[in-house]
Amino acid sequence: MPKRAVLLVNLGSPDSTAVPDVRRYLREFLGDERVIDVKPRWLARFLVNVIITPFRAPKSAHAYEQVWTKDGSPLVNTSKSVRDKLAAKLGANTPVYLAMRYGNPSIASVMEKIAADGIEEILLFPQYPHYAMSSWETVVVKVYEEARRLAPKLKIESIQPFYQDPEYIEALHAVTAPYLQQPHDFLLFSYHGVPERHMRKADTSHAHCLTVPDCCNTCSPVQGLCYRAQIFATTRALVARAGIAADKHSVSFQSRLAGEPWLTPYTDKVLEELPKQGKKRLLVICPAFVADCLETIEEIAGEGKETFLHAGGESFTQIPCLNDQPPYIEFLAKKVQYWLTGLKS
Repeated sequence: MPKRAVLLVNLGSPDSTAVPDVRRYLREFLGDERVIDVKPRWLARFLVNVIITPFRAPKSAHAYEQVWTKDGSPLVNTSKSVRDKLAAKLGANTPVYLAMRYGNPSIASVMEKIAADGIEEILLFPQYPHYAMSSWETVVVKVYEEARRLAPKLKIESIQPFYQDPEYIEALHAVTAPYLQQPHDFLLFSYHGVPERHMRKADTSHAHCLTVPDCCNTCSPVQGLCYRAQIFATTRALVARAGIAADKHSVSFQSRLAGEPWLTPYTDKVLEELPKQGKKRLLVICPAFVADCLETIEEIAGEGKETFLHAGGESFTQIPCLNDQPPYIEFLAKKVQYWLTGLKS
């Protein structure tokens, strides 16, 4: 039997909250042509290195300070725990590696170790439930690039976006259910935003996304690469599983950059409006993330809570992500077992 392993890849974090480390991380992250895809590339580099990063780094460093733990980045630490718990569940015959798309441990360094360990086949498991060129796609492309350079004989199979996989929805429900039992008026699904332009770019027909009325609920092959359609599919599936009433939830988008239209409605604006509508006891869930990170801890549980309460809200709870909780480890293990045995999930 070939030597097989699993490779988990998440977004990543700076090495520390020091401004130089944050600046270096932002340059790598925002310099990715699938994140800021401005053409020509010299203009993108100018925007990232001269306009955006120098001004954003100090502010981002302060934000990271709000979430940093004695052990470092919450995202990286949680991802390491996921790796260790999954490895324990799978057993010694199926090692589990962890890399970050930006920062450390880098994909290049982990691919070097995979090659040195004599691994012949890997299951690449991007830690993103939904497709986006700036998340799932850039991870897969980078892993294949490094594999060609460092381990050209390595066989790679990639887990596809699992946004409506029944076992993923079941894991999401298991983690969410205890919070839904708490008294609340409303559940807000806050997903990471992307530029509208990315939606149109992924639409190979150039005639559906953000063009056809109610495009995300109108069946089309292009939805296989449509982030917006996929986040609505996740929402519908969890709402159905949990029995949430139609008037008790909505969807919004967070973490936008200025300069062009992003998917709407914006989370910060929705948080200002909900108390005015009498929805003063709020739950917020962030299913675009499988691990709590800067965007969930600082942006939602911190700034978002402050915005909501200042607007007249009475209670605010951010439902934790799947993190390293047993339902998520079980979901990951099942997907790996399907791969190992050649079965379809």
